[in-house]
Amino acid sequence: MTTLFVSDLHLDPERPEITALFGRFLDGEARGADALYILGDLFEAWVGDDDPSDAGTFVADRLRALADAGVPTYFIRGNRDFLLGEAYAARSGMILLDDPTVVDLYGKPTLLLHGDLLCTDDAAYQQFRAQTRDPQWQAQFLAQPLAARLAFAAQARAASKARYGELAAKGMAETIGDVAPATVQDWFTRFDVQRMIHGHTHRPAIHDESDGRTRIVLGDWYEQGSALRIGAGVTDLASLTQA
Repeated sequence: MTTLFVSDLHLDPERPEITALFGRFLDGEARGADALYILGDLFEAWVGDDDPSDAGTFVADRLRALADAGVPTYFIRGNRDFLLGEAYAARSGMILLDDPTVVDLYGKPTLLLHGDLLCTDDAAYQQFRAQTRDPQWQAQFLAQPLAARLAFAAQARAASKARYGELAAKGMAETIGDVAPATVQDWFTRFDVQRMIHGHTHRPAIHDESDGRTRIVLGDWYEQGSALRIGAGVTDLASLTQA
């Protein structure tokens, strides 16, 4: 038996084939897992639990079926779906976790997080993150009409792409967009763990850090799937094809 981890699916109506791939994953391999953890950015954007998207409905139905089949599913909010709330989680049968969270995986304490909190070299993003995680800000945002929230999300995505382009032109995108090594080591020490799993950076890899520590970065689902399988003595980070 294994526990499965995914993140950064960025499900979007413009890529229905990826939503379908995730559905097959939930109906297939995930049915035999001990548990499934989704570490954020399940959706390209989420402006509230009243979001009427077909992808949201499809995923909720598949996740509920997985939960009903006896496979617990846990969710950590990402930077694209930090407004996913209790209502959608209940509808989907997901259990919401704090970011970060320490869990015991087959006898080994493991730190789970979306990953954006590790990117401390990007001061502008960290400031924006702090603002949008403020409960008062979120309450005011969710009180707006759905159309206004959707427009804000579209504008935010456009601004993010523009900023990445500016950083790339300066040769800074790779550094600013990745985790800060000093922050990674600080979090290993702070939470007293030997293993960390996160997404966000879209740089899938298994890193051997200092002092026998391991940091596993999950891949995104823009063109294919990516899943981590962990069991007793098993660690497998694999790509999932659409075929």
